[in-house]
Amino acid sequence: MRRRWSYLRISEAAERIAEAVTQRKLIVMLASCTVSYEGRTVSRLGEGERLIIVKPDGCTLVHRPYGSLPVNYQPEGSLVSVKREEGSLVIVSARAKPSEKLVIRVTRVLHLITAEVVDNAEFEVGGSEREIRDAIAEAAELLLGEKLKSVEVEAKLSGAGFADLLMVDEQGNFVVVEVKRDKADVEAVYQLKRYVEHMRGAVGPRVRGILAAPSISRKALTVLAREGLEYRRLNLRRLVKVREGLTRFLVEEGYGGDAGGGGVHGL
Repeated sequence: MRRRWSYLRISEAAERIAEAVTQRKLIVMLASCTVSYEGRTVSRLGEGERLIIVKPDGCTLVHRPYGSLPVNYQPEGSLVSVKREEGSLVIVSARAKPSEKLVIRVTRVLHLITAEVVDNAEFEVGGSEREIRDAIAEAAELLLGEKLKSVEVEAKLSGAGFADLLMVDEQGNFVVVEVKRDKADVEAVYQLKRYVEHMRGAVGPRVRGILAAPSISRKALTVLAREGLEYRRLNLRRLVKVREGLTRFLVEEGYGGDAGGGGVHGL
């Protein structure tokens, strides 16, 4: 026998969600909706009961009642807006670069939670820096967001030490990559600077430096920018999949690079 829901009025849900978006609260809603997407491709998903999650950073996800992946999503940094339209509640999650828009049209709200949620814990990555380094060498585009060709792993730079990775970008620049398993600090920045300066002395000015870590301290980020070096945040989910040999899965499911966002999954 099909269960019965005590539906929340669309008008009330719209007000609560609009307020939550303004106050940067977490929104969790079980609702009957359609989903459409325009951007890297065009897709539409018909009416169905789904779990909708809007996070304080703009990340928006739509889950079906089965499977672990969202059927559609927009990444953090997306602009979320809410409006009422012809008896429906419309949630739009959009961003300009790349240009893409996710539209969720809700016809019935089965359950709605809005709340301020605090989580400041550090996520500890399983595996050693060597394993992370090898994963980047294998799938730099997925983990660092650009195509890089591996030249040498654990590159010996004379008296400067050993760089985790020496790579080359599509413009022919050498790229020194320093990997940290935990939060990167100022010491890591100066370590990378030492490697980059050595390489520039050996091959000329066309040398970039990338510090890859799950997170970085504010002071380290400031010093990094001052020294003309770069930071890439390691996406832990992608890292685990690469280590498990699932790079094809990541590409097919649209998780490649930092662009994120968009496509319909698991239809």
